[in-house]
Amino acid sequence: MTSAAVSDLAAHGVSVWLDDLSRERLSTGNLADLIEHEGVVGVTTNPSIFQAALSAGHAYDDQVRELARSGASVDQAVMALTTQDVRDACDVFAPIYRSSGGVDGRVSIEVDPRLAHDTAATVAQALELAAAVDRPNVLIKIPATTEGLPAISQVLAAGVSVNVTLIFALDRYRGVMNAVLTGLEQAREHGLDLSTIHSVASFFVSRVDTEIDARLDALGTDEAAALRGKAAVANARLAYQAYEEVFSTPRWGSLEDAGGHRQRPLWASTGVKDPAYPDTLYVTELVAAGTVNTMPEKTLKAVADHGEVTGDTVTHHYAEAEEVLDSLERLGISYTEVTTRLERDGVAKFEAAWDELLTGVTRELERAQS
Repeated sequence: MTSAAVSDLAAHGVSVWLDDLSRERLSTGNLADLIEHEGVVGVTTNPSIFQAALSAGHAYDDQVRELARSGASVDQAVMALTTQDVRDACDVFAPIYRSSGGVDGRVSIEVDPRLAHDTAATVAQALELAAAVDRPNVLIKIPATTEGLPAISQVLAAGVSVNVTLIFALDRYRGVMNAVLTGLEQAREHGLDLSTIHSVASFFVSRVDTEIDARLDALGTDEAAALRGKAAVANARLAYQAYEEVFSTPRWGSLEDAGGHRQRPLWASTGVKDPAYPDTLYVTELVAAGTVNTMPEKTLKAVADHGEVTGDTVTHHYAEAEEVLDSLERLGISYTEVTTRLERDGVAKFEAAWDELLTGVTRELERAQS
């Protein structure tokens, strides 16, 4: 039975997704159990998640041996291994996908992060991944880099649903929403059915506090200390304000009339890293209609155990959120500098995880051939 807190989140328009996937979760029935008993209605993955999954246990050994016998390259092997997990997870979520009209029951898979600054290569791999998974409920993750923005439009225009990832800054988020509207407009021009195209915007939360809190601590003043743990929630709340503005424009209205779906804000990086903060902070303080919160299992369990959902905790706090960001600027903490660094570091972390994944799969292929 789903916990009261998770049920309350759903009642207030928040879809709970799990930020993790592995073959073990699939084969043991753990994922199905989380769907049935914890209210999980979707899954997100990233290169770090797959790197961790493939480096643990022996769940992938049989497929690796088959790939080695077939002479698959390491890139082909990684594609086969990851898309198999995502395909199987899509099948597990198929009933939710159907019952929610395609809104939930979604499983995300990310393009190779080494392509984050190459528009054409990102588009090509996004379409390749969609074809390889071959399930209507897959979301292809594209990073919100400058080069990623036109890729988002082109992939949506081809009728492929997208999860835009690594969003930290409000101006970049507005750029993402513009790219989404452009993609839907192009899809409409191509005669595609807009009702089949979905999108979410993964706005990263906890990493903002981690970066800004370190700068506040370095200042060492009472005024700085009073702002610890406030930036991430404030930033996300202002992102929702931007979402409300963009999706109330005549430009959006014409797309909605043609069957288009709003790009839902998705709160990502919601595991609390500072033990001084409540472990449900980035869930209970970001409750708003039409959002997704993707959580590591530890956070999901914390919400189920002691999360207190009191209703909308976003739309009545815009002025307060603006004051938090203004206060940081007055202390000399540059919002632009922080978010630029977070995007750069986010891409680099996923690239490093991808490189580890490639190294690990190379090692396993060589072992299977020996």
